[in-house]
Parts: sequence; structure tokens; C-alpha cells
Amino acid sequence: MPEPEPLESYDEGRAIAPTGAGGGVDLAMAEGETLEKTPGGPEGTGADRKPRSLWSDAWHDLRRNPVFIIAGLVILFLVVISIWPSLIASGDPLDCDLSKAQEGSQPGHPFGFNGQGCDVYTRVVYGARTSVTVGVLATLGVAILGGVLGGLAGFFGGAWDGVLSRLTDVFFAIPVVLGGLVLLSVVTSSTVWPVIGFMVLLGWPQISRIARGSVITAKQNDYVQAARALGASNPRMLLRHIAPNAIAPVIVVATIALGTYIALEATLSYLGVGLKPPTVSWGIDISSASQYIRNAPHMLLWPAGALAITVLAFIMLGDAVRDALDPKLR
Repeated sequence: MPEPEPLESYDEGRAIAPTGAGGGVDLAMAEGETLEKTPGGPEGTGADRKPRSLWSDAWHDLRRNPVFIIAGLVILFLVVISIWPSLIASGDPLDCDLSKAQEGSQPGHPFGFNGQGCDVYTRVVYGARTSVTVGVLATLGVAILGGVLGGLAGFFGGAWDGVLSRLTDVFFAIPVVLGGLVLLSVVTSSTVWPVIGFMVLLGWPQISRIARGSVITAKQNDYVQAARALGASNPRMLLRHIAPNAIAPVIVVATIALGTYIALEATLSYLGVGLKPPTVSWGIDISSASQYIRNAPHMLLWPAGALAITVLAFIMLGDAVRDALDPKLR
């Protein structure tokens, strides 16, 4: 008996193809499913699409965060004027005229003059260089020193971890401002390096604790155990598998701490143990203007306002980075 010929039917323009079991398959539906599974499908989704990493997801969120955009623009402006202050200030911050001491705003001098007759606007602009330099270098030093020591302690554990933990406890017991008064009072240099060194000395324990906990968490993951079982060396596991997945909390804490270090430099300079004249610093100007706040409040308000905006911008940036990198907040 001859086999029946395959049947093909059309239902409102939809082709029905026969199957080996005698049924039919809707070709339009099958074609649509095929398009969805291809990398060039309608929504750009497909089985071969490369998944995004934590960093690409974070950058995707940061670009849409108005807090990050505003803080980033403020910080970019501060960095530019720190490198090229002459772009917006043509005067010399050390060029003073005592005959104009404590005078208010004048044409060409919008912020007035300080107690020595120096242009407040020019000193505020040039003071950004000192604050940004101290904050960035101190943060880099703290992140590198604390990250390396904490990462090694978390990875190797044992006696190394015990010694580092007790050492960090000792540094945590030292009040920062009191330590600055004691250690920097014997320094006569007017450069930024003693202040940066002090901040690194007392700031690394916090980053060390963060890095230690992050490494301990990362080394317990399955991919690290698999790399160890395959014979990967300790440096390879630490640099290739653990560090890239444990560095995010360190970056978040360091970004937030950058604004704190800028405020700490101003505090130490205000107390007279940080930066010293002729270095131009917001802390120095705030200290010298505090005694004239009733007669000439502009001397204090402008450098204090610039300091507050700078610290706030870095803290806002750190908060935005934390929200983007912390998967628990998604």
C-alpha cells in the first residue's frame, strides 16, 4: 500500500509542515523562536551573547546615576584647575598688598582680600591644587599599603594574619587628630609629604581590614578551589582569580576616604601642624581668617565653601560607586 503523500496546509498565511509523527509544526512560530535564539535577534538577545561583568554592569549604572554625573563633573573641574590654575586665575596667590587688607569684593577681585591683602579668589583656586594632591596621593598610598597587607593576611592566614590583626588594633587605638598633633608638631618642612606620610601611616589599617575580609570571602569560591586543584601557584591564584574579585570593596572605601583625607589635611593645617606658609592651603586660609570672621566674613566663607564642596563631591562619588559595585543593593 503506497505511503500517503505529505500534507501541507496553510491557515491564514501560516505554513504547517509535516513531522515524522504525523503532526505539524507552525513554521512561523519556529522561525520566530529561531530569531530569538540568534545573536542578531530582535532584542539583541541570544544564546551566544557575552554576559556582562561586574565592572561593565557598574559602569552601566553609573552613567545613569545623576549623583555620579554631578560629582564627577565637580571633581573633573577641580582636577583641571589643580593642574592649570592659571586658566581661571591670572594672579599670584602670594602677591599681597597690605593697603587692601580685609577689603571686600572689587572689580577683578570678586572674593575680596584677606588679612594680608592677598586676593582671596586666587588663593582659593590655587588651594585646590594642594588639597587634591594631598587627598589623591594619601588615598593611593593607603589603598596600596593596606590592600597588599590585608590581602596577604587574608590569603595566607596563620601567624601572618594574627600579627597583622594585632597591629591594626594598635593603630586603630590612636586618635587621628591627636596623632597628627604629636607626630607633625616636630616636622619643620612646609611640603605636603609629611602630611601624606602621616595619613598613610594611620589610614592603612581600615583598608587592610576591608581587603582581608574580601580576600577571605573570594578564596572560598569554587573557581579558586578548582584552580588550586589544577596546580595553580599562590601568586597566580592571588593575582588572576582572587584580586580582581576582591578589589571592589577596597575601591569603594578608598573613594569615600579621599574626601575625608582632604578634610583631615585642612583640619591639621588649621591647627598649625599640617601644611605651613608659604604653601597655599584652604586650611591655612581658614585658620588665618577665623579671627576676622566678624569684620571680614568673606575671608572665611570662600575657602570654607570650596573645602565643603570638594569633600561633598568625593563623598557623593564614593556613595555612587558603592551603590554600583555592591550586588546586595541591586
